Amino acid sequence: MPDFQKLVDGYHRFRDTDWPRERARWEELTEGQRPRVMVISCSDSRVDPAQVFNTSPGEIFVVRNVANLVPPFENDTARHGVSAAVEFAVTQLDVRQIVVMGHGSCGGVQAALSRHFEGRKPGDGGFIAHWVDLLDTARDRIIEEHGTGAEAVHALELETVRVSIANLRSFPFIPPREADGRLIVRGAFFSIADGLLHVMDANGDFAPA
Repeated sequence: MPDFQKLVDGYHRFRDTDWPRERARWEELTEGQRPRVMVISCSDSRVDPAQVFNTSPGEIFVVRNVANLVPPFENDTARHGVSAAVEFAVTQLDVRQIVVMGHGSCGGVQAALSRHFEGRKPGDGGFIAHWVDLLDTARDRIIEEHGTGAEAVHALELETVRVSIANLRSFPFIPPREADGRLIVRGAFFSIADGLLHVMDANGDFAPA
């Protein structure tokens, strides 16, 4: 209860300050949302896209999951939460940009690198193992190049962004929109240690924003 009470206390601060300050914005949002940007980021509690990008309500459509991963397009009867969100953002909200944002000290990346949960059953790490195995190909290449130390962890943190962007482009409705300029797909990386945002260029390299 004390932890939930902190959330309620935060709500009261929100109602006392942010709500009245942006009341006109909230009234506008009751008519619907029109975000221009989708952000795909990690569920990590330290990396909130709205805080990192200092956005207002309604500006960004956010999907968060372990290690900011996008699975490849699959035409089957399974339930695809990330794919549904991407489809909704692109085909229904008509977002103009998708930003995949990785981050430092990512536990999902460390799980992928170490394969700590491999062989576990769902409920005991199996869901995690099967999710981060999206990085297996990149993991094997990075271990071959960098070993398994801190350099490898950072390399794989950056690679999660590239993998997710490549998988985004497997969705049939994304390449045509990129080709005619209706959609731009970008990569970014937030460093928790120093608070710096790094932006990925067309060659897949990252530099401070």
